[in-house]
Amino acid sequence: MSCRLPADDRPVLALDVGGTKLAAALADPVRGTLTRMRTAVTPQGDGGQVWQALTALVAPYLAEPGALAAVGVGCPGPLNSADGTVSPVNIAGWRNFPLQARLAELTGAPVTLANDAVCAAVGEYRWGAGQGAAAMLGMVVSTGVGGGLILGGNVYSGPTGNAGNIGHAIADPDGEPCPCGGIGCVETLASGPSMVRRARATGWPRPASATAADLAADAARGNPVAVAAINGAARALAVSIVSAAVLADLDTVVIGGGVAAAGDLLLAPLTEQCRQHGGNAFVRQLRVTMAALTGPVAGLIGAAKLAADHCWPPAVPDLGTTAKLSPDG
Repeated sequence: MSCRLPADDRPVLALDVGGTKLAAALADPVRGTLTRMRTAVTPQGDGGQVWQALTALVAPYLAEPGALAAVGVGCPGPLNSADGTVSPVNIAGWRNFPLQARLAELTGAPVTLANDAVCAAVGEYRWGAGQGAAAMLGMVVSTGVGGGLILGGNVYSGPTGNAGNIGHAIADPDGEPCPCGGIGCVETLASGPSMVRRARATGWPRPASATAADLAADAARGNPVAVAAINGAARALAVSIVSAAVLADLDTVVIGGGVAAAGDLLLAPLTEQCRQHGGNAFVRQLRVTMAALTGPVAGLIGAAKLAADHCWPPAVPDLGTTAKLSPDG
């Protein structure tokens, strides 16, 4: 589907698909603003249920035919940018799911698909903690662990759209099997559910329904098992970050996602582990920081920016310094 010329003020519909949550908003990718944000829980059933939930989330934005200029969607990987299909590790019901084509049919607008961590990286680079970076890795640490690379001001996604997927770099070759098929991936050590599982296995007295937020709360109170679980996740993240910094000569790493809400409980040991593992002088200068944009804002505005850039490269300048959710959102 070809993009329409931006001859009016029609908004871009931004979508953020996650393993546990779905989010949508109307976006102005020039000003970095979002309005009419809606969220929903991601069903844990079959692929049809996930699609139905996403359809219900999008429906209120489709009251008027042709109301949308474009659609930008971020989805966990792996994905195939050539044919617009997705196979998210944390959404078992979707395997080679034609998300791009299905959304184009549903909305009647051109759809740009990208990894959700890439979208978040774009949002942070343009309007958040990554502004001014020369070579940046944006990470999302949540239900899974994802990443997106911005090198020299340009997104680098690779030929399939999966570059920067640091959650499936190997942190422990003798570690646990990962749902992706690998062994000892960062995600098996540092995602929220992995941290909770490992803490409970070593004596953390919380039920299986406990969350990473519960773990962080107990760590803040000094619970040694919770502190050890967060420190273990920090070590896995640091090993992968240092490796990525060496490969891509990174100067900035921005960490977002639900687990990042732990703040200094995660950032302090992570920074120390990066210092211990990073021997090269250029790696020791690496800036590691938490995301500035809260909730799904970075991923949504990043998805909208990618959609706008894809459709109208000359017409969408890099403006603004702060992405925000407008009051009516």
